Amino acid sequence: MTIDISRRNFIKLGTFFGISVLIGRLPDAHALEIHSGPSSTDWISPDGKVRYRWDALNKVTGQKNFARDFRAQDLPGWPKKQAHAFFIKATQADRTFEGVDLSILGPDMQPDRLILQEDLTGDGVAVPQPEGLPTDFYGQNFLVPKGHTPPLLGQPVALLIYHDFDKFEAAKRSLRFAEGVVKYGAETGPKPPSNYGAARYVRIGGDTPIASSVYSPMQDAVIWGAFDGNKPVWPPESPTGVFVPASVMTLHRGGGGVRDPKAVARETYEPMRRGMNAAADIEKAIEAARQDKNKLVLDRHGFSQSIDASAMEPDNGNAWYDAKTHTLHIITAAQSPYEVARVAALMVKNNKRFPVKTIKLLTGTTVGYGTKDHSIFPFYAIAACFYGGGLPVRLANDRYEQFQLGIKRHSIEMDVTIVADRKSGKFEIIKGFYNLNGGGRANFSFSVAQVAATAAQSIYYFPKSDLATIALATPAVEAGSMRGYGTIQAMSITELLVDEVAADLGIDQIELRKLNAMQAGFENTQGAQPLGELNNIEMLDLAAKHPLWVNRAKAKADFDKANPGKMYGVGFAQVQKDYGTGADTSALTLEFDANGKVRMRHCVQEIGTGATTAQQVIVRDMLGKAPDAVEFGVAEFPELPVVSNWSPYTTTQKQQDEFQKNPHWVPFMLPAMSASNSAYFIGFGTRQAAKFLFENSLWPAARAIWSEGPAGGQISSGFMTVNDLRVVEGGIGGGGMETLSFERVAKKAHAMGLVTGVSLHCFSRWEWATATFDVPTIGPIKVAADVLSVRYGDGAAPKLKKRMTTGGYDFIKRSSVNFPSVQRNNAGVTTYAPAACIVELNVNSFTGEVEIMRHHNLLNTGKVIVPELVSGQLQGGLAMGIGHALMEELPLYADGPGNGTWNFNRYTLPRGKDVAVWNQTAEYLAPLSDSSPTKGIGEVVMVPVVAATVNAITHAIGKRFYELPVTPEKIKKALGQ
Repeated sequence: MTIDISRRNFIKLGTFFGISVLIGRLPDAHALEIHSGPSSTDWISPDGKVRYRWDALNKVTGQKNFARDFRAQDLPGWPKKQAHAFFIKATQADRTFEGVDLSILGPDMQPDRLILQEDLTGDGVAVPQPEGLPTDFYGQNFLVPKGHTPPLLGQPVALLIYHDFDKFEAAKRSLRFAEGVVKYGAETGPKPPSNYGAARYVRIGGDTPIASSVYSPMQDAVIWGAFDGNKPVWPPESPTGVFVPASVMTLHRGGGGVRDPKAVARETYEPMRRGMNAAADIEKAIEAARQDKNKLVLDRHGFSQSIDASAMEPDNGNAWYDAKTHTLHIITAAQSPYEVARVAALMVKNNKRFPVKTIKLLTGTTVGYGTKDHSIFPFYAIAACFYGGGLPVRLANDRYEQFQLGIKRHSIEMDVTIVADRKSGKFEIIKGFYNLNGGGRANFSFSVAQVAATAAQSIYYFPKSDLATIALATPAVEAGSMRGYGTIQAMSITELLVDEVAADLGIDQIELRKLNAMQAGFENTQGAQPLGELNNIEMLDLAAKHPLWVNRAKAKADFDKANPGKMYGVGFAQVQKDYGTGADTSALTLEFDANGKVRMRHCVQEIGTGATTAQQVIVRDMLGKAPDAVEFGVAEFPELPVVSNWSPYTTTQKQQDEFQKNPHWVPFMLPAMSASNSAYFIGFGTRQAAKFLFENSLWPAARAIWSEGPAGGQISSGFMTVNDLRVVEGGIGGGGMETLSFERVAKKAHAMGLVTGVSLHCFSRWEWATATFDVPTIGPIKVAADVLSVRYGDGAAPKLKKRMTTGGYDFIKRSSVNFPSVQRNNAGVTTYAPAACIVELNVNSFTGEVEIMRHHNLLNTGKVIVPELVSGQLQGGLAMGIGHALMEELPLYADGPGNGTWNFNRYTLPRGKDVAVWNQTAEYLAPLSDSSPTKGIGEVVMVPVVAATVNAITHAIGKRFYELPVTPEKIKKALGQ
């Protein structure tokens, strides 16, 4: 394989802290996804149907694609010899660390370099502390200092570097399970960091579901709490007692700035106190309902376990410090290359021992289910490379190490109360307390806790709600931004309670859901109205008519009779999962030349979802032509000279009003690939760019062609506007006009000097920013973007061409801009994707084993971009959900993955036989119109199958479960065995 990494393959990200940062994709002769250049369009047919994923061929032919695949010898300019490194980790977190004993290796397998925290401290190699993330987001130290107690199980205590691979591999195997290597001292008990945060979402609704709330987080305040030990303390009567931890002032899934917690406490004290009064009123209403025979009060304790993401690519990094040029070269797996580069620059900015002038970051396709979003691992690799003796140092987890060190899904303990009216079946109150185990490194634990609380309502409207959540620091392994992000834990327990409420009230489970489902205009538990119609009722109606549900009673009787020792059950659940972060951005450049060749440079990063395929399909559907040349994972757009304070959640309204006077300012720069944000949020920018060219380039050019000839041409006898223009097979048409090839229209647009390229940046805070731009060839135009640059065609006037000085584009200063109110941060979320699942299974009454026989899934996708990609997401998500429901589980402490003995020989993943792979069906709700937006479904697809499976077990054996996973042992215990 021949690859070329030249300076032109790198995009200059900018200068951070005086360090020039360049970012590039790993070039591969068979994977043109990863550098700019011509791209075959064989993957898409002339009618726009995708034949196969755009990046499929290089994957199925085994080409180097992931960062993990590359060694130094594969990268021109790097040394040919590769050094390798691994960690020794603490398996006890209640004693001090006193050093390591490597005598077991003998004289022949000693490392070329042994690194302890004292070495890093002495050389100024410190864990980065980015502005805008919670203090110690990545922890305090890379390694445990001598005399200190590890903050979490599995925390590295030493780094061993080898210049010889065979010695490296032999040493690693020798030390893997060896005892006595880590020397411990005095017993101290656990010493985790401070707890990560406490929040409370209280709402009292108006007289009707569509009336404004009496009190809500959206219009009033989120209530922040402090801690007395591990017990949350909510705002007292005196404002001097209110404490708002810095972690609450950070964003959900990206970087940002931290406001002064004391200032926030002063600003929000009064609305928080009113919220506590509202919470007291809700508690009184619950107690009154307990005394009212017309009310049902159901209290249950739930538990959702810690699991491993089991991503195909374990964490890895390969870094080289070139001391001669003071250049730091990095290859790493990341969901946000931009964030890795920014934080890497912060990490090395003041290091005098290893001065860095330039950072060159390479990334490849990855998959991480959120666990490579703001992971510490790239910074471990950077720290290691400074001690490679001039050689690149590769640090890559094997599966044992990934279990021990990789980010996990949070374990959550839940106490939930639902109050319902017995006569009407209407829900009146939900109260919940969600106790999240964040492990010993902060990551996004508090954010996940907040999302769990705001998602707990599932698909239901509750007139009153009090949802409190805390994120505790413990010695458990790190948990963070994993797929589901708190929602799979919280909504699963809610769905199990709803089934029990239905049984107690004697109402069909689906009918009860219909009585209480959220509809258009209803406020959620934060007091915000979700985007559009959710179609929950339509989905429930479809489920109620499905044969699996209609015939479940007879099917159970017949099956149980025919299969002694087995018990049949059918279960149902429906949820709605948020997508997006509340600080969503998109940026791209889209242009065409006079020959009709389309080129796109895009911020989207491929993480296995097919996002790079989907963005090109969007372009084809809107312009009639798929891009001929593409570049993805772009982190710098010279055409868009933007600046930001990276604080979309914490900037005050006053600050935002001041910042936006600068035409270059945006609330946030570029997105991480997370929160199911690619289809809608990142795709939104793609649609805006294509729409801009469609209306302002293709339309006037096509109109000019149709107007050629005597008497005004073929268009003159009719009346046609841009609204009549259509993409048709073969090019551009509509209005009965001759179909024009894209190439012909492009040539005309260039000849007329029209806009033939657009570069834009979009921002959403649960509402899209809009701005007005005065474009010379168009005039004032309002666009759903906050920054815009354009490129003019070959025939443009010289004075226009002279304006194209910003990366070859004309930067158009906005004449006005409307950024969403900062108050919308309190919305929690407004974009949802509903999904439902019916599960048919049987339970072996002797072994407790569950056999899933079939399942049917319903999904509200909005307008589908690529059906096959949706199907792939659904099938994978179902497997993850079934694993969560029935088998996957990690102990939290000494016997858990932090002890280094866990691998797939102990951790059970579902296989094809476990997920009814040949007996699964699905149907997608039709979009309400052709203009319905695409929904983010990457996470919701795994959620409803969890509760549906457990509800089916209840139907089968008559016992209820609220602790996941429901294992054979738990089933046998419930059956009295």
